[in-house]
Amino acid sequence: MVRMANSYFPLSLQQRAAGLLCGLVLLTACGLTLAQTPAAPEAAAPLTKGEIKARRDFQLLDFNKDGKLSRTEVALFPRLAAAFDTADTDKDGFVSFEEVEVFAVQYRAERAAKAAAEQADKK
Repeated sequence: MVRMANSYFPLSLQQRAAGLLCGLVLLTACGLTLAQTPAAPEAAAPLTKGEIKARRDFQLLDFNKDGKLSRTEVALFPRLAAAFDTADTDKDGFVSFEEVEVFAVQYRAERAAKAAAEQADKK
């Protein structure tokens, strides 16, 4: 029996990477919500499972391992490229993990507002 190269991964590389970024944004947003309890200044709060996964997904997209995402690294993925300009708040041409965290909070707030508006329209 011969196995096809893509038999284990029926999604294209673009679809998998887009899924990774969406997961990264959502998990980071969830992790930030869970981790917003103030900790003692001298002790860093442990990372949540969502934050750990978000960091791992970010590192998977960071092909050259420089700690930031470049336009080149996301150029093959239209959904990632579209979110790049919004996430790149300091306009340096790169998206750091910290910028992804900020973007995740904004994305989650916009999504919640949209859901609330849709619920209000149904009533």
